[in-house]
Amino acid sequence: MRRRLFLVGAAVATALASTLSTTTAQAGTRPVEPPGTALVLPAPSGHHPVGRTVVHLKDESRADPWVPSEQRELMVSLWYPAVRPSDTPAPYMTAEESRQYAAATGLNLPADLFAGVRTHSTVDAKPAKARGGLPLVVLSPGFGMPRATLTGLAEELAARGYAVAGIGHNYEADGISFPDGRTTSCVACVNRDYPKVGAVRAEDISFVLDELTGARSAWKHGAPVDTGRVAVVGHSAGGFSTIPAMLRDPRVKAAVNMDGNFRFPNDTPLDRPFLMLGQPSHVPGGIDPTWDETWNELTGWKRWLSVDDIGHLSFTDLAPLAKQFGMPLQRLDGDRADAITRTYVTAFVDTHLRGRDPRLLDGPTAGFPEVRFHRPLGVPSP
Repeated sequence: MRRRLFLVGAAVATALASTLSTTTAQAGTRPVEPPGTALVLPAPSGHHPVGRTVVHLKDESRADPWVPSEQRELMVSLWYPAVRPSDTPAPYMTAEESRQYAAATGLNLPADLFAGVRTHSTVDAKPAKARGGLPLVVLSPGFGMPRATLTGLAEELAARGYAVAGIGHNYEADGISFPDGRTTSCVACVNRDYPKVGAVRAEDISFVLDELTGARSAWKHGAPVDTGRVAVVGHSAGGFSTIPAMLRDPRVKAAVNMDGNFRFPNDTPLDRPFLMLGQPSHVPGGIDPTWDETWNELTGWKRWLSVDDIGHLSFTDLAPLAKQFGMPLQRLDGDRADAITRTYVTAFVDTHLRGRDPRLLDGPTAGFPEVRFHRPLGVPSP
């Protein structure tokens, strides 16, 4: 029986061709039948209701690196612990974002597929506040992928008491909708300059931190953010962009790279906490030497983990959603892959933003036999 994979995002599909075994040749010849019910994200395990709002940011001091005739604009989704839910469920994507993203897969998916995904957050719910401000986790999605694809992780963190900012890096995704009705496409996907992507995203992250933590926060009526407790978590291009972001901005106290190749010079030591979380090919001495090179430059707290039987996109919402659609991403159950991502990322930020010690990151555990800890020869983990 042929194994079908739910390859979403034209930019990542090409990059994965050499590492994922897939047979999608017939998928574009006929419409893919949607499931009988709406797709729904796994529920978060935290006890807080989750609110979500969206802010539009414009950096008037910077030309857009991909369309220099325009100023740099970003759409940012903010998830946060709420006092109580509002009456309006938060949409997953806009109709036009869904149309562009579905078309980019090349799988002849229904145009409204992603617009109909059910989330567990509500629009503009009243934020819960915390003494000293909420710790903040910034999320940066994969190249070509809308920020919505990290919604499940965002809701998990928000339900556990974090403010979460998911950045829509303009012209780097197949579908980013703006308040004036525009929906931009992935201009950067035409000519992929990955080191430039990392540098641009580092600037974007600093700008978002400025806008959320300044005297006049762009998050109107939002909860205060604790500028001393900020982490960045990224997938793929968003993952490798975390290192440039940390080197650029000391406000970023800790970071997680979920399966991104480190596409920049790996020659600057970094002494802040870092988690490398990858698929089975991302192991010491594996096909991607940039993980070994980066590991050698990490001089602070660090962990290198891989997860058995998963693929590149398994760290996103596509793992559980593809399972529901009947087109699984990986051998490992999609809900299980999603739970592993949520659990280990949460343990990391709990450790380094809240001073908690969940011990999950100390070493292998019987509860998660799929997760492997790596310590390359001669470079011990602290």
